[in-house]
Amino acid sequence: MRLENKVAIITGAGSGIGKETSLLFAKEGAKVIVADINEKNGMDTVEEIRGAGGNGFFVKLDVSSREQTKQMVKDTLEKYGRVDILIANAGIVQDALLIKMTEEQWDRVINVNLKGAFNCIQAVADVMMNQGNGVIINASSIVGLYGNIGQTNYSAAKAGLIGMTKTLAKELGRKGVRVNAIAPGFIMTPMVGGVPEKVLEMMKEKTPLRRLGMPRDVANAYLFLASDEAEFINGAVLSVDGGLVI
Repeated sequence: MRLENKVAIITGAGSGIGKETSLLFAKEGAKVIVADINEKNGMDTVEEIRGAGGNGFFVKLDVSSREQTKQMVKDTLEKYGRVDILIANAGIVQDALLIKMTEEQWDRVINVNLKGAFNCIQAVADVMMNQGNGVIINASSIVGLYGNIGQTNYSAAKAGLIGMTKTLAKELGRKGVRVNAIAPGFIMTPMVGGVPEKVLEMMKEKTPLRRLGMPRDVANAYLFLASDEAEFINGAVLSVDGGLVI
């Protein structure tokens, strides 16, 4: 198993990509901390992990709260004694054209998608540096690389994650901690569940592989970057988009 006995914190783990990643990591031998603001979804993920013979427990978490992220790491250390992997996956969308975007929409997306990752990383950084090893993977997006109409807040947050990833790869790499990011394209998750069918078809047509991504596609990318197979990859942004932006 590729993550045997590793301790992995996964945020936004109650649904979509985060849930799929939690199930895959547990299958590969990791002890998974399922962190999500939605208690029911998070507990459902844990039940699936345990039902398949894996090891996981749920932590209710609002990543925008510094105190909650610190407590999550404290609870993890009390239970397992270490943190090997952080998948900063939690994210939300509140789309609007620039001239119609409210301050609340801007603040909420930045607080969850960008500040939330910062909070979680800062909470685990000392632990990983003291261990002399660790892996941090941030969930960016193709819109963080190329932008998207109606997503000023989301694009800014995801672009910010790329800058943070590269900076922290330099800062923490000296202590044995690798920091990378993934940039998914259009993935069939609850986040895109409300997108009209004709728009989904347009997305497929624009993608050279002629399909939308599935949560498992991104989970597999997380698994590779978290594993020892990627032990010399640091500061990278891995696109998982079916060739959409080549």
